[in-house]
Amino acid sequence: MKTVRCATYEGIEAKVVDVESTLTKGLPSFSIVGMASTAITESKERVKSALLSNDFTFPPKRITFLLAPSELAKSGSQFDLSMALLILLNAVDTDLSEWFVFGELGLDGSVKENIQLYPLILSLANQGLISKALVPYESLEKLSKIPNVAFYGVKNLNEAVEILKNQENFEPSIQKSEIAYPSYEIANERYYYMKEYDEDFIDVRGQEVAKRAALIAAAGFHNIIFEGSPGCGKSMIASRLRYILPPMSASEILDNAKLEVLQGDEPSFSPRRAIKNPHHTSTMASIFGGGSHKAKIGEVGLANNGILFFDELPHFSKNVLESLREPMQDGKIRISRVNSKVEYPAKFLFIGAMNPCPCGNLLDAHRECRCSDLEIQRYKNRLSDPFLDRIDLSVVMQNVNVDDKASYSSKEMHKMVVEAHIFAKRRGQISLNAAMSDKEIEQYCTLDAEAQSVLSMAVERFKLTFRSIKKVQKVARTIADLEKSQLIDKKHILEAISYRRR
Repeated sequence: MKTVRCATYEGIEAKVVDVESTLTKGLPSFSIVGMASTAITESKERVKSALLSNDFTFPPKRITFLLAPSELAKSGSQFDLSMALLILLNAVDTDLSEWFVFGELGLDGSVKENIQLYPLILSLANQGLISKALVPYESLEKLSKIPNVAFYGVKNLNEAVEILKNQENFEPSIQKSEIAYPSYEIANERYYYMKEYDEDFIDVRGQEVAKRAALIAAAGFHNIIFEGSPGCGKSMIASRLRYILPPMSASEILDNAKLEVLQGDEPSFSPRRAIKNPHHTSTMASIFGGGSHKAKIGEVGLANNGILFFDELPHFSKNVLESLREPMQDGKIRISRVNSKVEYPAKFLFIGAMNPCPCGNLLDAHRECRCSDLEIQRYKNRLSDPFLDRIDLSVVMQNVNVDDKASYSSKEMHKMVVEAHIFAKRRGQISLNAAMSDKEIEQYCTLDAEAQSVLSMAVERFKLTFRSIKKVQKVARTIADLEKSQLIDKKHILEAISYRRR
């Protein structure tokens, strides 16, 4: 019996699969056991054709493959090459148990690229389960970004056989490639960012309070809600926030590329954080993930390390808004089904945009509101207090004025965010300000005596909850970082309190 290793998905994480083979005497047959999907069982014909097309003799024996563990459902075409090599090398005295082998076979024996290989192998690498792998030659460019794995690229079945027969004579096909973007290094960790701004804050005229709040939200990754009349610039600001977010570490870029592949896109390997903007008619399963048979990732999981933007916030269903509370608090989403229980990371910056009333004219100085008090109350009651308590910044947008001027550009705002990020990392802080734990708040959110007095007064006057107090401290920490201040003073805490929804 010989064994090589492959992998399959369980949720969005990879699970190692041992591909075991036996060739015994008996009536010729070819069987695959171990909860294999249709794509895997079809590989029997691909493997047979690939062997015969390359003048390999298909053995007249009883061939059995086991994909272990048997209770794990397997899917994908990446098992083809493993099975073909186990048949060809059955009589060769060589140990293959440390090799991971991935590849789909063409009928002519060519080894084809599978778009799912990158996230599969990245997940194995993040878990420290893989050190060397035989992969399709076409996949090498993408896979070169993954650290600490030796990749051997093959174009066809013959090349794969030669490498495994003479392992000591072959070197890995590629060296690890670098991420080609501006970066800086702090505490042995390198952070990358982009200087292109496809949508610029210079286009947003006026709205200085909203732009200031957007800057704070970007620098600390704080949840924010914009409220204002239709056309005042809520969506404009939200779409431009993506371009001024903090730099990304190499591991975050690789995770972001994995999510791009999972939603069917080519991985970009760029330090541009994702933005997800589901429509308010979207179902619970599409936003949070799920499915009756297999729990798939949704928009909340795909927004990890990026932005989740809900336009027309009160029009989302009550169930969706209330279900957002857990990922906003914990940074993860758990999906439980009969067949699977999956947990996805979901550390996102939430942005909400809403009108002040159903008709949108309540705050407009030139248009009359057509809504009754009851309609306005029902509209606002769609957002519960526990949901709003998880929002760090609430901004009421100003009326649009023809005399409004442009102020900060995205380039200037991004520079301030980057400098605040460097300032925070140099004091030893690991997470972004919005994600600080209670221990980190105690360590890094140091208030001077006057600021502490102001916070105590605010707690008494506005009846702030424990969560609200911590969020005020985190926002004040971000404001202090933008000014490069180690201590949080009175003006920082006052500005942070001014953004709390009351």
